[in-house]
Amino acid sequence: MDWTFENVDWAEIGEGTMDTLTMLGFSTLFTVLIGLPLGIILFLTSRGQLLQNRTFYSIASFVVNVLRSVPFIILMILLIPVTKMLVGTSLGVLGAIPPLVFGAAPFFARLVETSLREIDKGVIEAAQSMGASNWQIVWNVLLPESRSGLIAGITITTVTLVSYTAMSGVIGGGGLGDLAIRYGYQRFQTDVMIVTVVILLVMVQILQSLGDRLVQKFSRK
Repeated sequence: MDWTFENVDWAEIGEGTMDTLTMLGFSTLFTVLIGLPLGIILFLTSRGQLLQNRTFYSIASFVVNVLRSVPFIILMILLIPVTKMLVGTSLGVLGAIPPLVFGAAPFFARLVETSLREIDKGVIEAAQSMGASNWQIVWNVLLPESRSGLIAGITITTVTLVSYTAMSGVIGGGGLGDLAIRYGYQRFQTDVMIVTVVILLVMVQILQSLGDRLVQKFSRK
């Protein structure tokens, strides 16, 4: 086992780190933009809620469950035609973002729905009794009341996306995962593997610590 790190190209490690951060940033952004409204819709159309619709909820819930149950590495392969159609390529950083979003958005939507379910129903009923519209209830009641839960959900999803970005290297997604596979696994350069793993671990620790601090800051006393 090589512990000298003489095989490590630090410039390439730096580039891989930036690629991973780029994938992580854009995929997290689009995951929240898609997953948040989807989670709100799932909550509102579920049994006993403002827009109860059993048929719509059953269909939407089934689609979300299917996407969540497919292993991410298989989902990436299945989505290659869709990815090419959306961004013109299935390789590199750009080609990794669509499958990352498809994989994480349903997961985040469920976290949003779960967070909203923890809100005291009396708060929603009080807003209704004062004549608030459904939109006002969502914007002024549901989102503020579930703020800490939503932040925790974003944190969990972002940490999950770190591992997804590493797996995207299997199909040429770029980033640290790609380096770990090409050099650490295929060329048996253990030192490269160790460096990529350490960087990923540091990323996760920073993201989790930041998320925990934000949850504490915005938690209702």
